[in-house]
Amino acid sequence: MADCFGPHRAGRIGRTCLSLMLAGLACLPLAAACRRSPSAHEERPATAAEVAPAERSRSFRIVGYVTDKVGTIDNLRYDRLTHINYAFLIPNDDGSVRPLYARRKLSRLVSEAHQHDVKVLLSVGGWGYDAEFEKLAANPESRARLVSEIVRHVQEYDLDGADMDWEYPDPGESAGYFLLLMQELSAAMRAESKLLTAAVVAEGPHAAGIPSEVFDYVDFLNIMAYDGPGEHHSPYSYAEEALRYWAGRGLPADKRVLGVPFYAQPGGIPYRQLVAANETAPWCDGVRYRSATVYHNSIPTLQRKVRLALREGSGIMIWALPYDTADATSLLAAIYDAVHGHAAGPPGGDQPPCATPAASGAS
Repeated sequence: MADCFGPHRAGRIGRTCLSLMLAGLACLPLAAACRRSPSAHEERPATAAEVAPAERSRSFRIVGYVTDKVGTIDNLRYDRLTHINYAFLIPNDDGSVRPLYARRKLSRLVSEAHQHDVKVLLSVGGWGYDAEFEKLAANPESRARLVSEIVRHVQEYDLDGADMDWEYPDPGESAGYFLLLMQELSAAMRAESKLLTAAVVAEGPHAAGIPSEVFDYVDFLNIMAYDGPGEHHSPYSYAEEALRYWAGRGLPADKRVLGVPFYAQPGGIPYRQLVAANETAPWCDGVRYRSATVYHNSIPTLQRKVRLALREGSGIMIWALPYDTADATSLLAAIYDAVHGHAAGPPGGDQPPCATPAASGAS
């Protein structure tokens, strides 16, 4: 992968190897005496089963979206992130782009993120620009123009790559144009030693608009496993189905990043507003909000999803960071803790009663 991060992987393995090397040197003069079974007090090499969880947590991605128009970056916990996607650069149907909104915000974000070794990518598109993508992607000159504009912005703002968010290329001809766009953008990003990712649906008809050939041109895919069917728009079972679908399509595990919501449906209510209105929101998926029941991902559900992604993928993607709280109820903190093997629970250790039967059982 092009986006390695985290501490050097020495730790226990390194110490074990050093111990064995020193032991071997000591045994050279006394080879016969050294030919014995290790005692119970001697350090043994770590097994693959013991090493794997630690290795996965070190390479695990925590990708968060920051939007140009919503929220501030004043309370961002860069130490709990590996990547930030800045949304959005909006394309026109001729391949030109609209002026970036909040450019100072982006410049500050990049500066602060890089101080913490966090990568920042520019997300292109977003909801509502399918018609523009359809037209520009079908025209070689328009595709080239968009690629050139993306490269220019990446260079100008010292970004680490681009994230394509075409919602959504349809199966058939549109999928072919998407593939051409991603091939050309990948070549341009790799020439600059930059990352290329894309946001994709969890499953269903629109997922067929992402040709499997695209997998070779991206560093990873952000799988949007939210806003799904049913009352609870993003249950644990939907995350399982999404990862299973993309695995079945041949997407390698190290390119599967599971998307999670920091908001509730119906209404797209930010998590921080839920917490302010209902003290059970951090622990229950279904809560009462303004006389209605809404559904989101509580801390226990998110931590289960992290463990799933550790087994079946390579990261968690968040839409969106400004929706989080900045205290002990933070969802980002819960994700980070779960990656590193720590489970969160309510103060005092007692699970609060949830407002609806579906609040905890479905996820």
